[in-house]
Amino acid sequence: MPRLALPSLLHSLLEGVRQRLRGSDLWFIALALLVGLMAGELTVLQSRAAHGLQRWLYGLEAGEQLSAAPEMALLTLLALPIGGLVVGLLAVLANRLKRPLIDAVEANALHGGRMSMRDNLIILFQTLVSNGSGASVGLEASYTQMGSGTGSKLGIALRLRRADVRILVGAGAAGAIAAAFGAPLAGAFYAFEIVIGAYTPAALAPIALASLAGAFVANQAGMPPYLLPAASVLDITAVDFALYGLLGGVCALLGIAIMRLIASIEGSVRRGPIPLWGRPVIGGMLLVPLALVTPQVLSSGHGALHSDLIGQAPLLWIAALLAMKCLASAISLGFGFRGGLFFASLFMGTLTGSLFSGLFVLLVGVPVVDSTSAALAGMAALAAAVVGAPMTMAMLVLEGTHNFLLASAVMCAVLVSSTLVRHRFGYSFSTWRMHLRGEAIRSARDIGWVRNLSAADMMREGVSTAMRSLDVATFRSRFPLGSGTRVVLVDEDERYAGLVQIARLYADGVQGDAVIGDYAISGPTALPGNADVLKVMQHFDRTQTDEAAVIDADGRVLGVLSEAFVRKRYAEELDKVQRELMGERVDENSIQRRSGEH
Repeated sequence: MPRLALPSLLHSLLEGVRQRLRGSDLWFIALALLVGLMAGELTVLQSRAAHGLQRWLYGLEAGEQLSAAPEMALLTLLALPIGGLVVGLLAVLANRLKRPLIDAVEANALHGGRMSMRDNLIILFQTLVSNGSGASVGLEASYTQMGSGTGSKLGIALRLRRADVRILVGAGAAGAIAAAFGAPLAGAFYAFEIVIGAYTPAALAPIALASLAGAFVANQAGMPPYLLPAASVLDITAVDFALYGLLGGVCALLGIAIMRLIASIEGSVRRGPIPLWGRPVIGGMLLVPLALVTPQVLSSGHGALHSDLIGQAPLLWIAALLAMKCLASAISLGFGFRGGLFFASLFMGTLTGSLFSGLFVLLVGVPVVDSTSAALAGMAALAAAVVGAPMTMAMLVLEGTHNFLLASAVMCAVLVSSTLVRHRFGYSFSTWRMHLRGEAIRSARDIGWVRNLSAADMMREGVSTAMRSLDVATFRSRFPLGSGTRVVLVDEDERYAGLVQIARLYADGVQGDAVIGDYAISGPTALPGNADVLKVMQHFDRTQTDEAAVIDADGRVLGVLSEAFVRKRYAEELDKVQRELMGERVDENSIQRRSGEH
């Protein structure tokens, strides 16, 4: 008896916690805080694991960054293709899942925040090995995957609402990015702009506390914050804002070029004869010559970023290093190494800003913009172009320099950059790669509920059917006037053949020996059962009908759907989503009851 009482007690306790979380904002905020703490701890562990692997493979001293190393021996650089082999074997394992690995952005956009722990672990190991072996990728993919995955799993285990699970996914990402940079504002804005897709009142407190919790954990663990050098005296005029805006435009074009280059290499490699496991191996071999020129092209480039900001390198070297870093990142990601472009784009952005400032000195003869400030503005602008998070980048510079005047100039650059990318390209790096897969995603804004609201879910089952070859007299005997409004017609193989209105066959002039198929409406068109609500409404607009039959893949009738009910359900779901965004608690049962009235 006691052995049975313990599971029952745990179930009752869990159910009580779940009810409190669903009904109390304070309890939910406390859960988000827990997610932020866990995400911060996971980020610290991953950072130490990746840097430990780099120290072991490349013989680095404690605290030494791979990209800041002076030089690398050829034999040491064999770690790149060896690491590529491990990543390739993991890719073969992931390929057996028969579906793409789901990251936090796709999970929140299409799946209501539901993430697979198996996907999380595969991405974790692939990213750690890729970055640890020196590939030109960042760890942010792994950081956010594990942080967001923690929030997702807790939300699913506690059976929280779809909107609440999405917020917890964002809270995990916020805690992870805040821990990585020691920048809680940047972490919070990252969650809003990248993972949730909107600034919402309901998510404000949970995301803010999760971000603070992640930064706190990293600080307590001894991870240094992302401090950036800045000019001690900075005088910015209206002309300077115009120049920073121009720099933002340059970064936007460069960001688009980088994303297209990666997609081009990835597509060519996928169509080529190289097996899946061998692609990262070839990519690692191609990185070796670049790393022999300078190790600054390796890893995410954090160490090289700080070295180049402090030093004064020749313009020709900066231009060459920028080209090599762009190529190294494109090769790494295009040939199958796993990781993000966020951290790498920060380094490429500083090189772009430094080159921009130096070229103006050559043209004018005197410094027009401060080189360090231009480098930081370029860092934020290029990252905003690639990642699609302008406020995140502005906050990162603000928290890294504590300079509000510089932050205003950076804001100008990132807004121009993100606006141009949105206008000329329309995607961030993560959504661009999903677009190439055929997904219609431009942000993490929740569109999964649209797909879940399908024609089969909304239709009325048990409809009356009749053979289209039936004569009117027989039809009248089976369907008296007033017995209904319409009948679905089928052919000899029980496949859909149109709709007929009962009242129309009782009109004057309709002969009893006529074939009812001649009076069918809707023609041969019908709705597949998996059509989402938007496609259903487009169907009604196109056919100008009030009702439509719903059929399966073989053309057999499943039910009937009316335009009025579809638009009512869409309005109800849209209202539900809007109220969830504003933090209102939605009575899901009432919506289900109204749906059942159809």
